Amino acid sequence: MDLVLRCIILFPVVVLLTRVVTRRELGSLEPFDLVLLVVLGDLLQQGITQSDYSVTGSAIVIITIGLLTIGTAQLNFHVRRVRVFIEGEPVILIADGTIVEKNLRRERITQEELAAQARLNEIPHLSAVQWAVLETNGRISFLQASR
Repeated sequence: MDLVLRCIILFPVVVLLTRVVTRRELGSLEPFDLVLLVVLGDLLQQGITQSDYSVTGSAIVIITIGLLTIGTAQLNFHVRRVRVFIEGEPVILIADGTIVEKNLRRERITQEELAAQARLNEIPHLSAVQWAVLETNGRISFLQASR
């Protein structure tokens, strides 16, 4: 029962931490972000299992985390407030051709990173962008200005 309680206590901490730390796609994480995820996983394991290295203990932890994940996904699907908290909402980075500096700072995205993403979408200059939106999955969507 102790293992289950530890999972129930630490699971929301992990959800909150991953929500606050970054919104980038896994493929675009910086090396530091990847190290942080690995360290987080190790610390989480130590905090949950402590000195219990039994197969039964591992099974209990895996099942509990799995059930918490399924429960969170169900809540995410049915309750908009939970979905906004867990996934966030799209953030406008460029509006009507103007860079929204406040949103760039809040999401910790530099203009250079934004320009690089535009180039990857075959948009040569940010001046050609009417709208850029940081989606909830970490990707940036671009709508080009009409010519």
